[in-house]
Amino acid sequence: MRLFAAALLTAAALFAYAGEPAASTSYGEAFADGPAVPVSEAVASFDDHAGEPRRFSGRITEVCQAKGCWMMLEDSGQAARVMFGDHAFFLPKDARGTAVVHGVLERKELTPEQVEHLSSDSGKGIPAEPVEYRIVADGVRVAGTP
Repeated sequence: MRLFAAALLTAAALFAYAGEPAASTSYGEAFADGPAVPVSEAVASFDDHAGEPRRFSGRITEVCQAKGCWMMLEDSGQAARVMFGDHAFFLPKDARGTAVVHGVLERKELTPEQVEHLSSDSGKGIPAEPVEYRIVADGVRVAGTP
C-alpha cells in the first residue's frame, strides 16, 4: 500500500510539473505578462494590429547569424521579421523555441541593398522578401533553448 501511495504522489508531482510554463529567457526591456497575438493573426488583420505597441507570439525559425540582431517569428505559415529596436539588444545566434515579443508591427518595403544584406545574414540561405512584415521590438521572451 505504501508503494502504491508513493507511486501515486510521484505521478501527481510529474503531472503538476508538466502543466507549468516553460522557463523563459528575457532580452531587452521587461514587459507585462498577458495575452499575445499570434503573428499569423496579426498579419492577417494587419490594420487592427499595426502601429501600437503590443505582444506578439510565434516560433523562432531563424536568427541573424552576423550579430543576432533580428529573428524570424512564425506561426501557421506566416512570418514576420523581429528587429530589436535600434540594435538595442541581441539574441544568441542559436536561439530557438517559442517567443513572445513586445513591439510595433509594420509593413516594410526593402531596398535591394537591404534585401541583399538581410539575405546574407541568414544562416539558412533564405532570401529576404522585398516587402515584409516586421515587428520593431523593445523586449523579447524566449521559451526553450536560449
